[in-house]
Amino acid sequence: MAVHARTLEFYRQLGFGDMVVNLGIKIEAIHLREHGEEIAALPLKDIGTGISPYPFVLAFPQDDHERFLTAQLQAEGVEVEWNTELESFTQDEWGVRAVLEHGGDRITCSSAYLCGCDGARSRVRESLKLDFTGGTYAHQFYVADAQVSGPPNEDLIGNLGAQTFALMLPVRSSGMQRLIGVMPEGAPQQPTFEDIRPVLEPLLGIQVERVNWFSTYRVHHRVAAHFRAGRCFIAGDAAHIHSPAGGQGMNTGIGDAVNLAWKLAHVLQGRADPSLLDTYEAERIVFARKLVITTDRAFQLIVSQGTGGQLLRSWLLPHVFPVLSGFAAARRTLFKTVSQVLIHYPDSALSGGRAGDVIGGDRLPWVPDNFASLQTLDWQIHVYGQASPLLTAAAQALRLPLHAYPWSEQAAHAGLLQDAAYLVRPDMHVALAMPRQETDVLRELAVRFQLRFSRDS
Repeated sequence: MAVHARTLEFYRQLGFGDMVVNLGIKIEAIHLREHGEEIAALPLKDIGTGISPYPFVLAFPQDDHERFLTAQLQAEGVEVEWNTELESFTQDEWGVRAVLEHGGDRITCSSAYLCGCDGARSRVRESLKLDFTGGTYAHQFYVADAQVSGPPNEDLIGNLGAQTFALMLPVRSSGMQRLIGVMPEGAPQQPTFEDIRPVLEPLLGIQVERVNWFSTYRVHHRVAAHFRAGRCFIAGDAAHIHSPAGGQGMNTGIGDAVNLAWKLAHVLQGRADPSLLDTYEAERIVFARKLVITTDRAFQLIVSQGTGGQLLRSWLLPHVFPVLSGFAAARRTLFKTVSQVLIHYPDSALSGGRAGDVIGGDRLPWVPDNFASLQTLDWQIHVYGQASPLLTAAAQALRLPLHAYPWSEQAAHAGLLQDAAYLVRPDMHVALAMPRQETDVLRELAVRFQLRFSRDS
């Protein structure tokens, strides 16, 4: 349900970030409840002002989201092939050969690479025999699309309690509310919405008038041992699955796809050595492991019957949470953490240097207007101040676009260094932070990965 700022920034690069915002609902506030009473509230409106062009959390349900992305592909002449199953595949040094099943027919196809974005029960991951360690929550979860009585709700309402986790978020396309939570104890093996109604309505303080659909599911917390095996990759739920805490899973999967896509494009276009693809797993698996641990701990604490969970719900959230939310620094930290703008790759073979607060591998800090040039989806150099003649000449020789922005208070506040140079990757991460506009490291990176920075070079 949640689309975070980092995902919207990627969508902006593709030209449809604002379209997604207009289709969703900006969450104005979070209301936390327990025992049928509100215990804390946190205003979310523009909580990330100055950090991202999308300083909010967007509610945009995954079914609407998927239809939108499918339509964007169709507009580019790409048709999604539905009801098609991967039966088997083999790979060697030359490529991948797969057998697909569609409408009773077996179809053989060949490709240079294969990426399994095929979910928690990924056939690609299983065929590659990649371990998928972790666990499964004892709870059974439910999700429903329902009409709720009263005035329209555009906030996130959540109930926290021992073994009673429930959320409500608005859905613009239907005017409905999306209800997500843990099935109560004693529910039948094949429950219906009526089995949870007596528990759910008092928890969230609502009356459900009509239910569009209702489903149940299990939630896991697992990470694959590797995200790559030869010419095959895995991404999204095939590579890592999480608790629902923080709405991180789908956004992380989209981040995987963005990270891998430009690297595959470079290799297939002959613009980089295949060793560039090694950086996909190195960059994404570290974040996935940390995220699974963090979201698991958060969820376990929320629903815990122990002392820690009781302390969180009865004292920390009602008393400390509202106080902290009044501090701009605390609100900024919360936004940075949830929005995924803090994802960075400091140990990547593509990352190096430090200039100001920006380390190689960080997301390029946003200041007004500096993200517009990123819509080229290609490498570029940013300077906030003056570009030296030497850097200008090196950029021209390497066919690297160079963007020089006037030094400003906003740039300083964002952690950028005046007159430093930043080599920005196609996915908006800083590859090299060069405090003195060093040109030798630019050439070294280009040689190491046989990079052609410009499409027409």
